Formats: sequence, structure tokens, C-alpha cells
Amino acid sequence: MKRSFRERDPLRMGIVGVASVTLLVTLTFNLTRLEGGTRYTAAFTEASGLKPQEDVRIAGVEVGKVKGVSLEGDHVKVVFTVDGKAHFGSRSRAQIKISTLLGAHYLEIQPGGAGRQSPHSEIPTSRTTPSYEVVPALQDLSGRLEKVDVPQLSTAFDTLSEALQGAPENVRGALDGLRKISRAVSSRDDSLTRLLTHSSNVTNLLADRSGDLATLISDGSLLLQEIDDRRATIRSLLSGTVSLSQQITGTIEENNATLHPALVQLHNVVGILIRNQDNLDRAVQTLGPFVTTSGDATATGRWFDGYLQNLIPLPVRVAPPTTTHPAGRTPTPAATAPGGDTLPIFP
Repeated sequence: MKRSFRERDPLRMGIVGVASVTLLVTLTFNLTRLEGGTRYTAAFTEASGLKPQEDVRIAGVEVGKVKGVSLEGDHVKVVFTVDGKAHFGSRSRAQIKISTLLGAHYLEIQPGGAGRQSPHSEIPTSRTTPSYEVVPALQDLSGRLEKVDVPQLSTAFDTLSEALQGAPENVRGALDGLRKISRAVSSRDDSLTRLLTHSSNVTNLLADRSGDLATLISDGSLLLQEIDDRRATIRSLLSGTVSLSQQITGTIEENNATLHPALVQLHNVVGILIRNQDNLDRAVQTLGPFVTTSGDATATGRWFDGYLQNLIPLPVRVAPPTTTHPAGRTPTPAATAPGGDTLPIFP
């Protein structure tokens, strides 16, 4: 039988309720840990190309991942997670850095201050630094070099060198070096401008082709992985080839006493055939017509066609009948042989 709510022990119910609330609060504040680390936020003046799933590092060691990059008011909000074992102080700084020339970035945390950075407190823009962009820097350098009056700078160095002719030798050497640098820069001004322009174009091209280069590197990684997976098979194939060669060598060595005389005899036979090559050629040429004639003679089935020459002397001459046979029969015209004899032919 169930008891009513009023009949239950109030002390026990209070303990259970407090424990449940404490557990709920603990789970709420540690929910980010269940998601794979502690979640932090940082405000930046610009995103600098940072993307989700890029690394978060402390002292060069990966400790988390960037989860999101979004615009919030006049600044960029970056959400990232850090492994629970990694701690950094309340005055820590965050900086976006370039990891490769292909445009990959990572978020660098520079620990600082006492205590621990609160996950519920955003790192302000005063303690964050965007990445250093190479392309704008090269463009800015090119613009500044174009504004420099190189001839005037060279003249100024020449004048300063002449004015300090009585200065110590090391000072004059330094000024001579500066003058040479100025002249070199002046003579190479156009080349430097073209170089900076081409550098900017190359950087832009690499940025545009970063996806293709990443795919190429990924495919190369897959190829190397496949070769590594097939390494055991290739090793077995090479080992089997070596074993086979060793067995063949052993077999030849074991049968050398038998194979050597046979090879000697084979060499003698080949020599005989070479010496009688002309006779063999004539035999083959003579055998050809014989085989052809034999084929024609035996090609009619079970019968064998033959030809006997001069069995009866031919040609013969047929003569009219001149005699009567004693039996009363009249013979057919006789055939006269070349010698003059008449041969009666009866039906």
C-alpha cells in the first residue's frame, strides 16, 4: 500500500531534493566538458580567415578546436574548446596565427595572469590579436617603396659621407656601406618593384588554389597510406623472389655434374647441325615437292592415285580387219605396233 506524501520522512526527502539540485547544477556547469572540453569565447576585431575545426594551441601543443566564427556587433566572436587538462590564467591572450602558406590558421592561447580564465567570461579585443596577413603587408611595402625618392636618398648619403671624411675609420666604413646600399637599391628599384608585384600575384594564386593544393596533398597522403598498407605484401613478394633464386641456384649446383655433360653434348649436336646446314636446306627444299605430290595422291579418300609410265608401248595405230577368226567371229580393227606387228583387239 502506497503512503501519502505527508506520511513520508521530511528529512529524507529534503536530503534527496538537495542532492538532486546539486547534481543538476553540477551537470549544467560542466556540460561543456561532456562535449569534448571546456568552451570559451574570444572577441576579435577581424576573423583573419579563421575557420571552424582549426586547431587551438598552447605553446605549440594542440589542446582543442575552433567551434564557430560569427559576427557579433562590431567584432567577431570566436567559440573554441580546450581540453580539461589545459589551464590558462585570467589575463591570457588569444592570437590568430598562420600555420601554412596555403591559408591554414590556428588559434594560439598565450597564458597569463593568476587564477583561471572563466568559461563564462569572454576574452575581450584588448587581449586578442588577428593574424598577420602576408598579402596586405607586401602590398603596403610596395606602396611605401614607390613613395621613396631613391635618387634623393642616394644624394643624401653621398653628402653625409663627404661631410664626415674626417670621422673615424669605422664611421666612414659604415657610411660607405650605406652609400653602396643606396646605390644598389637605386639601380634595382624597378627589379624590386616587379619582384614585389610578382610576389603578390604568386601569393594570390596560392590563396586561390589552396583547395586544389590541399586536395593534391590529401591524395598524396592516401597514396602513401596505400603503399604503406601494401608494404607487407611487397616485402613477402621480394622475400619469395629471393628464396626462389636461392632454390634455383641450389638446384643448378646440385645437378651440375649431370647438366654439364648434357650441355656439352648439346653443344656438339648444335655444331653438327651448323656444319650440315647446307645439306639440311637442300633436304627441306627437296622434301617440299615430295610432300605436295604425296598429298595429292592420298587426297581422294581411301584410294591411292598412281601412275606407271611405259607399261604399254604407245602410241599405237589402228588397222582395218583383214582376217576372219577361225571360230567365225570377226575381230575388231587391229592395232599395229611401231615394229610392224599387228595386234588384234577383241571386245
